[in-house]
Amino acid sequence: MKLQNSEIPYSYQDLFQRGRPMVYTGRQLDNIAFPLGGIGTGCISFGGWGQFRDAEIWNLPNKGEPLPYAWFTLNARTTDGPSVTKLLQGPVGSSDFTGSGSGVDRRNGAGLPHFAEAEFVGRFPYAELRLRDPQVPLEVTVEAYNPFIPGNADDSGLPAAMFTIALKNGGNESVKAVLYANCPNLAGYPEAKGGRTEYVERDGAYGLVMSTTRHEPESPRYGSMALVSPLRPCKVLANWRRGTWFDSLHDFWDQAKEGELRDERGATVNEDGFDVGSLAFEMEIPAGETRQVPIWYVWHTPNFRKEWEKGEDKPIWRNYYATLHADAGAVAGYLGQHHQRLEEETRLFADSLFASTLPTPVMDAVTSQLSILKSTTCLRLEDGTFYGYEGCSTKGGCCEGTCTHVWNYAQALPYLFPALERTVRDAEFTICLGEDGHMTFRLPLPIGRKPDGTFHAATDGQLGCVMKVYREWLIHGDDAWLAGHWPRVKKALEYAWQQWDKDKDGCMEGVQHNTYDIEFHGPNTMLGTFYLGALRAAEEMAMQLDDLPAAEEYRRLFEQGQALYDALLFNGDYYVQDVRRGEDCDKQGCHGATCTPSDTRFPENPAYQYGDGCLSDQLIGQWYGRMLRLGDFLDADNMRQTLTSIFANNWKASMREHANPQRIYALNDEAGLLLCTWPRGNRPGLPFVYSDEVWCGIEYQVASHLIFEGFVEEGLAIVKGVRDRHDGSRRNPWNEFECGNHYARSLASYALLLAVSDFFYSAPAQSLSFSPKVYKENFACFFSVDSGWGMLRQKAFEDEGYKVQVRMLRGKLTLANLQVGLRATEPMISLRDSHIDYEAFPTEVGMVLRLASTVTIEAGETLEIIM
Repeated sequence: MKLQNSEIPYSYQDLFQRGRPMVYTGRQLDNIAFPLGGIGTGCISFGGWGQFRDAEIWNLPNKGEPLPYAWFTLNARTTDGPSVTKLLQGPVGSSDFTGSGSGVDRRNGAGLPHFAEAEFVGRFPYAELRLRDPQVPLEVTVEAYNPFIPGNADDSGLPAAMFTIALKNGGNESVKAVLYANCPNLAGYPEAKGGRTEYVERDGAYGLVMSTTRHEPESPRYGSMALVSPLRPCKVLANWRRGTWFDSLHDFWDQAKEGELRDERGATVNEDGFDVGSLAFEMEIPAGETRQVPIWYVWHTPNFRKEWEKGEDKPIWRNYYATLHADAGAVAGYLGQHHQRLEEETRLFADSLFASTLPTPVMDAVTSQLSILKSTTCLRLEDGTFYGYEGCSTKGGCCEGTCTHVWNYAQALPYLFPALERTVRDAEFTICLGEDGHMTFRLPLPIGRKPDGTFHAATDGQLGCVMKVYREWLIHGDDAWLAGHWPRVKKALEYAWQQWDKDKDGCMEGVQHNTYDIEFHGPNTMLGTFYLGALRAAEEMAMQLDDLPAAEEYRRLFEQGQALYDALLFNGDYYVQDVRRGEDCDKQGCHGATCTPSDTRFPENPAYQYGDGCLSDQLIGQWYGRMLRLGDFLDADNMRQTLTSIFANNWKASMREHANPQRIYALNDEAGLLLCTWPRGNRPGLPFVYSDEVWCGIEYQVASHLIFEGFVEEGLAIVKGVRDRHDGSRRNPWNEFECGNHYARSLASYALLLAVSDFFYSAPAQSLSFSPKVYKENFACFFSVDSGWGMLRQKAFEDEGYKVQVRMLRGKLTLANLQVGLRATEPMISLRDSHIDYEAFPTEVGMVLRLASTVTIEAGETLEIIM
């Protein structure tokens, strides 16, 4: 099907170049902040020129605040050459020049000598800063990461930022070097006066452990920090010189530039301010050799206070990581014992992910936005439940409660950490669901508190939760878990018959609250496809649980609704909204006064609708349907036409002529996908409140749906437009914001990996399928499910044959069926050098191979198909 519009201003090379780590230089370094921390622990961000920015380790966002005086310093000299001392940082970025009224912020070391050149390489979960300077006789690389291992949420939730400094001597003379690492004792922040610092050696970790003496263990300010290494430091300074004005930094620098450091390891307490401590590592590096120094920053702020609660008596609970590790010293000891394994497993994940032959825009989008899981957007509650804001403002969370309709878009967590995602479903269906089936779309805290009526039901969020229960069951295959939730899942779905589809005809006509923070009045396919999708998912779950009456009823309603939505709303190009002013406008299900005004142009209609508009989200439920293999919810040809219309009308290669009186996330020459346009006119006088905006998460949703349907170039164009807006020179590549930083909706980017590989796995059916949309002659892609993770490969032979491989790297995978996007007369399947018998069945795009008996692929093993 040919697109109606649009010229794509990107070359084939721009869109289809095989993905590789992104390298940032020059002005692209200005806005980089790479989050380092565990899931639910807060983070420290590694800046583009090497500074530690945005210290967010005290249970609150803290944008703009560095970890003061924390940096690495190198003193190096050859036998005959002069001594040179520089911070392991590149030139200070232009965005930092203004500083405050007292000049550029010196707490990041901006006033000290830096390396002349820097480039930053993003390879999530690793970041690499490469430093060069003609005055320095060493090439320096600072690699930063913290453990991120699919399926291992606890080790991926360690409160630490881990650095490895590599010093390479490419010259002809031996180099003597001293490397310094600093850390402030800000335990108790922002009331950090009264801190104890002492040198410790614990379980293979050596360095400084810092704690607060001012705050009691029950206080939300109570906590500890550590600066440690698996190498013994040669010298330790527990506290810099205490003085006035700039004495302490002067004193440190005077020592560092001489390659010296006072060795004062005894415990010290500062009651009047906070101390800064340093470790020094001395070494000689022969010509042609490299030395590596690992250095770890650790934090432990155990008591989380619900700062957004009104009143003075704010609830407090313990962070999950604090139930596993007593303090920062204990975390340091755990790292000392396990750092080699943690690094090996994290490296294996990163190497596998970047071995995927995804187009560069897709690789960039998928990997960069996984960083949201490390940001302050995400928490783990005391019992291990995963919890998320929508995003974070500079000093607080934004829109709490793992909002059902925003987290609908997020696809990374359920595949990479399925057990964590199931904790969200458990909370939603046991805490947020009322006896009548009404589900509040935000989870109240502390965990266990019942909803008080503050948050009503969101149609897309609630019906999306039904589909997500089905998704979680497919990924892990636990029938007992599904059966335990089934009565509540039915109740949540059938609430639609009380509120949104009162005549029970499969088409929702009522007032439908949604992710745009308003109500849609009357039938529309954005929420309608969620309804149809929930009916289909529930039908499948009912069949599995032998609830045949329910399955039959859901199928009947699905078929009725499918016909009604197509007949009522398709205008030949896309699906519109049939706007109706509901009788229950001011009753339950209506979001206060936002839907009571009349539209200024069409006064017979309520305000904040889209009517004849082309809505980017109009097929979002079908997007879920593609990922979950639930079939077509609407007429297949109509949906394909609709997708082409969304791209043709809503994607803009430039925003220069776009008028947007709302929030601005794209402008000037930037490309983006508008939430809605009115190509046939009849734009409401007061359209829904975000209609003229550009949201990254919706862009990823539409892009991956286009790719699923074969419109690969169009999908990639959308993705490239998003990532070009986040190139470091304009915005941080690791922070796509909407209503707050690190906005959860952008985790929809993981669906791009699923779409490009056309990957699907059903644990209950023990069935895996994939059919690459790109590079079909030589394709590789990472995959992850509950039982393990590995790589999929498809490669052509010179004699026109193909080799398809499923390789497990961690865990295991049990298979009874394989579906591939290729056909062959007599494929050969083998595992552990043994031939596997099968039956073959052709499909529209390939074939299904039904194995004679199930096989289990263990870690390190490869199932191979020669076609």
